[in-house]
Amino acid sequence: MKIFAAALVQETNTFSPLSTTLDDFTLVREVDIVEGNSSFDDIEPFSRWLQRACEQGCELLFGGCFFAQPSGPVALPVYEGLRNELLAELVAAGEVDIVLLYLHGAMVAYGIDDCEGDFIQRVRTCVGEDTVIAVEIDLHAHLTDRMLAYSDLIISFKEYPHIDIAERGAELFDHAISAANRRIKPAMAVFDCKMMGMYPTSAPVMKQFVDSLTEAENRDNVLSVSFVHGFPFGDVEQAGAKMLVVTNDDPAAAKALADKLGKTAYAHRYDIGFKSLRMQDALNLALTASKAAASGPVVVADQSDNVGAGAPGDATYALEWLLNKGGTNAALGIFYDPDVVAQALLAGPGQTISVNLGGKMGSFSGNTLELVAAVSGIKRNYNHLWPQRGSAAVKYPAGDVIALRYKSIDIIVSSKRVQCFAPGIFADLGVDVTDKDVLIVKSTQHFQGAFSAIASRIIYMAAPGAVSPDILAIPYKKMPTQDKFPWNERNG
Repeated sequence: MKIFAAALVQETNTFSPLSTTLDDFTLVREVDIVEGNSSFDDIEPFSRWLQRACEQGCELLFGGCFFAQPSGPVALPVYEGLRNELLAELVAAGEVDIVLLYLHGAMVAYGIDDCEGDFIQRVRTCVGEDTVIAVEIDLHAHLTDRMLAYSDLIISFKEYPHIDIAERGAELFDHAISAANRRIKPAMAVFDCKMMGMYPTSAPVMKQFVDSLTEAENRDNVLSVSFVHGFPFGDVEQAGAKMLVVTNDDPAAAKALADKLGKTAYAHRYDIGFKSLRMQDALNLALTASKAAASGPVVVADQSDNVGAGAPGDATYALEWLLNKGGTNAALGIFYDPDVVAQALLAGPGQTISVNLGGKMGSFSGNTLELVAAVSGIKRNYNHLWPQRGSAAVKYPAGDVIALRYKSIDIIVSSKRVQCFAPGIFADLGVDVTDKDVLIVKSTQHFQGAFSAIASRIIYMAAPGAVSPDILAIPYKKMPTQDKFPWNERNG
């Protein structure tokens, strides 16, 4: 069995002023693997695909893995160049039995709203109808008609935070092998849930719902069930939550189950979203709760400045509030400010420097804060680790990272935009977050898996910022809202 595997991953915030350029992409090619500059162990789901291929005696051809942090639309020549490079590798591979693709599902380039659909269609043109095309996508995808039309099998993550990337990759591989061997014939059906939001699967109702999706996969002929949440910050026509069911050669059963589970998701619409507090309410609650906590910090998610949804990462609203309040034993991260990082590197550890922190990337970044702070930690070419369930942590390049100490507040700053996934970055820079009263992380939900182990409490905060969790405040133009929740009930 001959398998071609490739990835082209970027989540596009169409409202972001930050265009995505070639410099924003991390490019892993076969030569990087051969020369030891990168490893399959560092790029899920490829490590799982390689493991499965070796176990089953398959030949796995690596076309490349191209990844960028969430940001604004991708420059069209950049998308087309990366797409065409992967297609050229596919053609050079010759006849293959399976194409495995890892795509986000919400990439937009200037002039192309459905990059994944465009890419999959071109892959189909290259390989013909007999080759199995199997695609793993993020659950924050826009599941489009074009993506479905030109692929044989699509599976999304089930968990938010996304701790099951490798698990879904293994599932995709196994079904693709069965399809290529003609043991199964995947039939996909989709139900449009007519809703848009963000649905953390760590919350009780969503956790039970995800468990029910897994249970449904144990029924006869049901191969896979994916609740694709959609991406609120991508304004495209087919955006929104959808239920995807894959059966073995039973389209009617796939449609019936997708309809049933999709309607169940809609019935839970009031119970599965974030209950985010305004900034002043969230921070006042955090200070009060920290006084009553027996151990561990109160962790506050600064959801509106989440790089993982395309925000700049340099918003200062929460930090400025703490500074004005005074006397708070706190830590914050990860700020994006390469200028401040460069200053700290030049000064060196232990030195005191005067910096202008944050507030530089746009109108949602807040005020630039003038601080005289000590450089308490430095790490060069740092990889921020995102723990996964049942597999190695995913590595996110953060560039050079530093810690600043200002009075009783520790601040983590990076030279590359990266979401705060886990407390390890604080520890690596000498900050003991377990001794902090309040810990503010720039993340919407992906922090939850790792930080819940140390938190006395978790609070979701809707501060000012580029990616507010208030869905009704998002100015959609392309996505129809009149028949979707929450707009339909507000308008009704």
